[in-house]
Amino acid sequence: QVQLVESGGGLVQAGGSLRLSCAASGRTFSNYGAGWFRQAPGKEREFVSAITRSGSTSYYAESVKGRFTISRDNTKNTVNLQMNSLHPEDTAVYYCAATNWSGSRSSTQYDYWGQGTQVTVSS
Repeated sequence: QVQLVESGGGLVQAGGSLRLSCAASGRTFSNYGAGWFRQAPGKEREFVSAITRSGSTSYYAESVKGRFTISRDNTKNTVNLQMNSLHPEDTAVYYCAATNWSGSRSSTQYDYWGQGTQVTVSS
């Protein structure tokens, strides 16, 4: 089992920045790919970003490419999402997830999920 706990969400004005962190515990975190997903009210959960086990490769949704950066520190069992130039449409609950796949855009391939952290971007 892998336990994931997100932090760093909050309220920010459009154009601002937030840094989300996800702390993992349990099994060796470096054995898992990691990802961030988000879900806005009334919408389905959507892929935001993913990173491979080693952190050498990352993936982004088109809507966040160039604004968000995913990173991980396997010595600290953390994965982070730096979010810059935030838009009101980035408002959602953000979830950290871990997968046995090295990196995936599909939520169905993730086995472990955090409880989510709210990000609200005001216009």
